[in-house]
Amino acid sequence: MKSMVDWQKEDVKYIWHPCSQMKDYEELPPIIIEKGDGVHLYDMDGKEYLDVVSSWWCNLLGHCNTKITEGIKAQLDQLEHVIFANFSHQPAIRLCQRLSKIIPEGLTKFNFSDNGSAAVECSLKMAFQYHYQEGHHRTKFMCLSDGYHGETIGALSVGTLDLYAKIYQPMLMDAIRIDAPDCYRCPYGKCRENCHVECFEKAEQEFEKYGKETCAMIVEPLLQGSAGMRMYPAQYLKKLRALCDEYGVLLIADEIATGFGRTGKMFACDHAGISPDIMCISKGLTGGYMPMAITITTEKIYQAFYSDYNEGKAFMHSHTYSGNPLGCSAAHAVLDVLEEERILERANETAEYLKEQMHQHFGSHKNVGEIRTLGLINAMELVTDKETKEGFDSKERVGYQIYKEALKEGLILRPLGNVLYFNPPLTITKEEIDAAIARTEIAMNKILG
Repeated sequence: MKSMVDWQKEDVKYIWHPCSQMKDYEELPPIIIEKGDGVHLYDMDGKEYLDVVSSWWCNLLGHCNTKITEGIKAQLDQLEHVIFANFSHQPAIRLCQRLSKIIPEGLTKFNFSDNGSAAVECSLKMAFQYHYQEGHHRTKFMCLSDGYHGETIGALSVGTLDLYAKIYQPMLMDAIRIDAPDCYRCPYGKCRENCHVECFEKAEQEFEKYGKETCAMIVEPLLQGSAGMRMYPAQYLKKLRALCDEYGVLLIADEIATGFGRTGKMFACDHAGISPDIMCISKGLTGGYMPMAITITTEKIYQAFYSDYNEGKAFMHSHTYSGNPLGCSAAHAVLDVLEEERILERANETAEYLKEQMHQHFGSHKNVGEIRTLGLINAMELVTDKETKEGFDSKERVGYQIYKEALKEGLILRPLGNVLYFNPPLTITKEEIDAAIARTEIAMNKILG
């Protein structure tokens, strides 16, 4: 029997949704999802949606993955939570043991929190206190322009997207912003094929000016997600590691969005063959099941905090749900599936197919300026003119209009301004890709012709 409650009206009566202008909900009410299965979501009327954005990039292995569900259920009968100060549990310990085998070499110590922004805050405080306790007079942070690292105050300070940060400027730290690589609109007139990362001179210039007073450089390795899925060469990251070493600056890799196979390797840093001093992970860590994040660092940094209590060197940073056993159990199940089902190997095969289909169906479209690919992540930048690369006026909200049409077709796109992207679960099939491509074409044709 169909419910008599109007759940959409009840939603907007009470809920203030994230990253939303709630007035938009007058025209497009919230879609009330009742269940999920793999890459599919189903609303209360039974309508099916293909979730090719992995529900904000965290749904790594599909909705309602049986193995993850079973792992969490089993843990529920054992222990739901325990204070993580002076107490611990096997799921957390074993998770660190397992992660130690797949993370970049040299990272050894794990500090748990409950979301990506919190992991970034932790990394910034850790870097600052490390230098302070080592007697280094370093108080500044560096970041790339158009970066995004979360929406808490510290994370916003090292993010430079005005959409998120501009209004809060009086509250933020004054970070040093380095012009990020923009390979599509390269100011050096290069294309990806003949790029020698000439743009890295911008980083060298800023390090020359501020390197000796900077405690850490934070970066989204290879992929600036919220900037519009901007992708840059691994060589840039390799050079950045060397530059940080030269100036004694810690390198923080924000792998929250790129970790666990999203880019075709387990971590984006693996493409460059480098290891950061601090790495933040979340999202795919638990397959989107439980809120959990980890800030991972080196023995050298850890030892700067290791001292007698009365010396006041302890890292007094905590989260109530640090090391939550349910989150750890979800993470164990994710690692089990990745290993046992050869997910990354299969996903890389699927990625080639998705790339081919994107270029076949959209490469010659009059408004598709560039198609960018990294693992299973594919992004299309929409332009008014392919020669000038001029984008659509943001007031037209072209991406949003396509998003609305896609929803009618049963597809969740969630654009970033003029950029449409696919960032599906690693388990998506070729048949599901075909369906998503077809639905995208219909939506784009309705808006762009």
